[in-house]
Amino acid sequence: MTYLNGQRLTRLLRGACNGAWDMVGVAMGRLMRRGAVAAGAAVVLLSPAAGGAPLAVAARAVLGGTWGTAMEVPGIAALNTGGDAYDNWVSCATAGNCSAGGSYTDSSGHTQVFVVSQVNGTWGKAIEIPGTAALNTGGDAYVSSVSCAAAGSCSAGGYYYDSANHGQAFVVSQVNGTWGKAKEVPGTAALNTSGNAAVNSVSCAAAGSCSAGGFYRDSSFHQQAFVVSQVNGTWGKAKEVPGTAALNTSGNAAVNSVSCAAAGSCSAGGDYRDSSGHRQAFVVSQVNGTWGKAKEVPGATALNAGGSAAVYSVSCRAAGSCSAGGDYRDSSGHSQAFVVSQVNGTWGKAIEVPGAAALNTGGAAQVNSVWCAAAGSCSASGTYIDSSGHTQVFVVSQVNGTWGTAIEVPGTAALNTGGFAEVFSVSCAAAGSCSSGGYYTDSSGHRQAFVVSQVNGTWGTAIEVPGTAALNAGGGAGVSSVSCAALGNCGAGGWYTDSSGHSQAFVVSQA
Repeated sequence: MTYLNGQRLTRLLRGACNGAWDMVGVAMGRLMRRGAVAAGAAVVLLSPAAGGAPLAVAARAVLGGTWGTAMEVPGIAALNTGGDAYDNWVSCATAGNCSAGGSYTDSSGHTQVFVVSQVNGTWGKAIEIPGTAALNTGGDAYVSSVSCAAAGSCSAGGYYYDSANHGQAFVVSQVNGTWGKAKEVPGTAALNTSGNAAVNSVSCAAAGSCSAGGFYRDSSFHQQAFVVSQVNGTWGKAKEVPGTAALNTSGNAAVNSVSCAAAGSCSAGGDYRDSSGHRQAFVVSQVNGTWGKAKEVPGATALNAGGSAAVYSVSCRAAGSCSAGGDYRDSSGHSQAFVVSQVNGTWGKAIEVPGAAALNTGGAAQVNSVWCAAAGSCSASGTYIDSSGHTQVFVVSQVNGTWGTAIEVPGTAALNTGGFAEVFSVSCAAAGSCSSGGYYTDSSGHRQAFVVSQVNGTWGTAIEVPGTAALNAGGGAGVSSVSCAALGNCGAGGWYTDSSGHSQAFVVSQA
């Protein structure tokens, strides 16, 4: 399969909603390969603030929330005059207080970026990200990640194209409910001498305390992985991920996912190319504000006999306690899904997702998203191909440090009659209480958006997102991101195609 540069994933998404689903299966399903910017993708969900205290909830919420009716992102119609909008990422800090970011096309056909916030359950109007008009003179920008540590306190990142048509990485922060000006990631001007950089993932552990990661291209046109941290509201300088110079000898590395459990305590994962040109998965951790050395995921050497592995998603709920997931290629050339966990600061050995072998008879599986509600209590979601060559979606949960058996997402057998489904995001408010979302293909070949929730450790039945039947007249919809702030109280965002064939962004809430 061709690995797609994420800086052009917006264009691929446009094609996706017009029927190019063979490419979506490669790009969106594979998420961030080769530095691809996830389209709300399944990289680790970065909110609510990782490592926060358990959330108090009303008794009613324990029974599982009810998804409301999806609506077009308020204000996006005035921005999206070119007719290509996508809500890529949603992050909820508390119930009814979320932020989302995405892209749209203006009247000149340029791709611009927006943010929109929900306050006390009501979504405000989307705005162009402040400062991007001056930065994005090349007319191609993208939001790859949003993370909210508290209501009205968020950060986001992505890329834009400058006047020289070079890809640059940006970050932007919201303070007390107001979005500041986006800026090029400090330090990347010196690193990104060949002009191809992006932030792939942002995670905020507390207001003004975040970390981000992505990739840049050096003077030798080699792709390198970087990390950058924000302390007391100020972004420091980006630097190459320590240790990747020795690993990435073929010059193609990226951080795909970052997760912070506390200020200065984060983990990240991604991939690199070794001296044989094989793609390997790595993890790296930050302790007390200092990033250690990246290393190949333990156990991946034995699994990845086919030489193509990557971490797509990392989630940390406590310092030194994280889980990650991705894929590898076995000796038969088949892609398999793996998970790996960190306990007390030490990464254990990666394992094939239990139960995935029985599902993945078509030989192409991966974990797209991981979320940990507590140390040793996580959920993951991903895709696989069955014996009929149909792409299906799975969920799997970890309880007390042990991963259970993956199952097909309940209800998708009845929905996914067209045989092509993807799941991009999972988020958990508490152990055994999660939500996930993506898309499926119906019997008419139309793509529909779905959500599914887990209550008391049991996954319910997936449903088409309420309200999207009326919105999605053009037959191309999906959930790109889910974020749960409390039991039964989540937010989600995605895209649909209207009757004119234009892609529009939507939000929907669970309460």
